[in-house]
Amino acid sequence: MVGSSTDDGAGGEPRPATPCARGYRLLRQFIGRVPGDEVALSRSADGIVALTGGPSRVADAMELMAAGRGRRLLISGANRATTLGEISRLNPEYARVVGCCVDFDRSLNTLGNAIETRRWAESRGFRSLIVVTSNYHMPRALAEIAHQLPAVALVPFPVVTDKQRAEPWWSSGATARLMFSEYVKYVYAKVRMGFTASRVEEAQQARAPG
Repeated sequence: MVGSSTDDGAGGEPRPATPCARGYRLLRQFIGRVPGDEVALSRSADGIVALTGGPSRVADAMELMAAGRGRRLLISGANRATTLGEISRLNPEYARVVGCCVDFDRSLNTLGNAIETRRWAESRGFRSLIVVTSNYHMPRALAEIAHQLPAVALVPFPVVTDKQRAEPWWSSGATARLMFSEYVKYVYAKVRMGFTASRVEEAQQARAPG
């Protein structure tokens, strides 16, 4: 049709996406993966991992443990001063769960959370995990853990604050900045993982016989 525009280049071949188009697509993907509300789990898992750094994450994870949704809980990214005794004191209603079934690591960031989660899950032979973290953090957390544990089923359990439920994220300057910051970290993580995967593939091809 005269005057129409298409995505085809010369010879009808699709034009490669521009960096701007790829960035917009990734942004839409990221926003679409940020849950707007907490979920009712329809299944249990071998283990539960709670990534520290936001309100209610640990309490929600222990509530899931108490309900029998997992066999053990990993609190990933715990402060170096944190002990099981302190966790029991702060959450007395879950003292029994803490006493029998809680582990923690001292990782400092989301990549570290994912690496420690892999070590923990592999050491126990877990094939499924419930991931507990804030809703805005969930896309990056799932991407990092899935990269470390590609054969393990991940079940997201997003933590959503009352404020996030009451108003859209773009209506608050502080929340919008948080979302943008998390999006930038998500993009960086995806690029890093893609680069790492390419290097691994190149190394495998170089070792392959003639």
